[in-house]
Amino acid sequence: MINTKDQEELFKLIAEYLEKDIECFAIGGTAMMFASYKNTTKDIDLVFKTIEDRNVFIKAIEKLGYSNKAIGNIYDNKRKELFSKPLIYSRGEERFDLFVDSVFGFKLDFLTFVQKHEFIGKQELILFVPIFELLILLKSITRREKDFEDIVTIIKTEKIIDWSFIVKNAIKQKNNLPWILIDLEDTMQKLRSITLIKQKYFDELYSAQN
Repeated sequence: MINTKDQEELFKLIAEYLEKDIECFAIGGTAMMFASYKNTTKDIDLVFKTIEDRNVFIKAIEKLGYSNKAIGNIYDNKRKELFSKPLIYSRGEERFDLFVDSVFGFKLDFLTFVQKHEFIGKQELILFVPIFELLILLKSITRREKDFEDIVTIIKTEKIIDWSFIVKNAIKQKNNLPWILIDLEDTMQKLRSITLIKQKYFDELYSAQN
């Protein structure tokens, strides 16, 4: 596990080892820590613009003792078969999940974010954090252990969720990720016991599936 202070110190250290400036999206537990939803995580999830950017980042963290690991049982078989699955790098109990351009086919808009964090060393590492509705959607896609718990944490903290935004963005990318609507609908059904989700949002999903 890594706490908020350690995570920030780690990013500052990585910036010292980068060979060029890098911009990426922070998602998952990393983004939740920046947004103060939680204060520890065991996996740092990043999405890079290009393979070259990811390779530069990997070269930096390898100098810090991180090494490539098999994806193992972190994700289910459906996700492990996709070309857009992440590369996994770990050191002890700390783990990086490193995506490029998309999260299992869900493409991120690098112009849309609510926070920007800059870590300056020999080069600059810039991390963008998406809005919390997008975090909910992405965690419905990754579906790792504790992802649902994180979604519940966001919902209980924020109270008001723009389900229209979540559903419309899932529908928009269904061609990139055919099972996104099924996974989102399953997540939303489970959430009905703790929050109100109007039937019209389910109807939109069902209509898009057909």
